[in-house]
Amino acid sequence: MIKLIRCIALGVMPCLAAAPALAADPGPMRLVVPFSAGGATDAVARAVAQGLSNRLGQQMIVENRPGAGGSIGTTVVAQAPADGLTLLLGSNGTMVLNPLLYNNLKYKVDKDFIPVGGIAAVPYLVATNLQLDARDIKGLLEKARSNPGAVTFASPGRGTTNHLAGVLLESRGGVKMTHVPYRGAALGMNDVAAGMVNFMSGDIGTLLPMVRSGKLQALAVTGKERVAILPDVPTVAETLPGYEAKGWFGIFVRRGTPQAAIDRIQAELGRVLADPALVQRLDSIGGAPMPMDSAALARLIASETGKWKKVITDNNIAVETLQ
Repeated sequence: MIKLIRCIALGVMPCLAAAPALAADPGPMRLVVPFSAGGATDAVARAVAQGLSNRLGQQMIVENRPGAGGSIGTTVVAQAPADGLTLLLGSNGTMVLNPLLYNNLKYKVDKDFIPVGGIAAVPYLVATNLQLDARDIKGLLEKARSNPGAVTFASPGRGTTNHLAGVLLESRGGVKMTHVPYRGAALGMNDVAAGMVNFMSGDIGTLLPMVRSGKLQALAVTGKERVAILPDVPTVAETLPGYEAKGWFGIFVRRGTPQAAIDRIQAELGRVLADPALVQRLDSIGGAPMPMDSAALARLIASETGKWKKVITDNNIAVETLQ
């Protein structure tokens, strides 16, 4: 009997010795993208996720959770365990505009999240239909000034950066135009091309095929600098100094996540953003890598919040209940 017990003990001990190693395996990570699959943003998110997976030596699953202006997916991460395994692709929309525009969000940026690092900045393209006799921003503003309210601009929805980019153009240009919101960029773009709406500020990757096919006229890009993919297209700031409107993306985690996990992700994210293949992918949509550490990304959020809060307040864009 004693011999049998010894054999059983010897058989169990290797299992007990292996138990801590098994418990230490954290399982796959996930990157929650609060937008639909298939778009340019999703493509960049998947490239970053793959790069992080390779560098961290850990599987990373991309989980698309679109809806309610990005707030559904953002709330998923706000309610996830703070273990460093669930990451959020945050944006200017989810981390700046939604808190300014909606009074019933189920997350608070400062309370629920820690910024890990920046990913990319993507300016917009201002494009008109061919029927509008305006070949640059100056001409567009002159038309709007001569007939207040007659010039119309489309956006993929009220409160989006695309919408506010148009409002900022009104403010800086000293003109009055009419906003026409759509449920998505494609519908607005098609109506602009058909002549039903005069222009829109949209994603470069979305509008570029229409520009290249001659259905839309590119007037300007909304970033501080011209973009490599459209080197002959000026910036709005070349006509209205100081004008800038852009989309941006970064990685966030649930507040309470261990600092060691944040530091590890941040370090590898910087290396992923230096990958020439990712840089080329961003070039194709008019974007550029935005390497930032936690502190720099937090400062960007604070700066963008102040800027867009003023635009929203000055133009009486009312806070609403998010549906």
